[in-house]
Amino acid sequence: MSDILTTDLFGDAVTLPSGRRGRPAHKWSKSSADKVILGLAMGMTTDEIANGLGITSPTLRKYYFSELKRRDMQRDRFELWRVHQLAELANEGNVSALKELGKLMVNRDRAKAIAELGDGDDLPKAPRIGVKQQRVQAADDAATSSGWGELLPAKMTH
Repeated sequence: MSDILTTDLFGDAVTLPSGRRGRPAHKWSKSSADKVILGLAMGMTTDEIANGLGITSPTLRKYYFSELKRRDMQRDRFELWRVHQLAELANEGNVSALKELGKLMVNRDRAKAIAELGDGDDLPKAPRIGVKQQRVQAADDAATSSGWGELLPAKMTH
């Protein structure tokens, strides 16, 4: 019997049972490869992507190894594709796309400026003090700043 192909709700090719034993072998498809790339761009794990495609992780690694190998660049590729799509729409006169491009530029510039300034970890931190010491300091500050300092008795320590 020949394999009968049909599509499911999400448009994926599904092989109907042919009477043979076992699960049918997975077949590589462009749409599945695109889904793997999109999942990697969104930061999904290989287990999540495999689950979404309805295959096991080893099958994902076997058939889509070239996409998985370029995991670290998929996010940048997706961002570049997104900017390209917006630029094409803006060239056609779409004002919303032009505004969105402006927002993307501002966000990228802000992120770049923050990265150049650093996160401020190199600044010395104030020493941590306990709750009791904070209360003593607050009482001293209240006594000296309110004008009552000379009328109050001297500070008593334990």
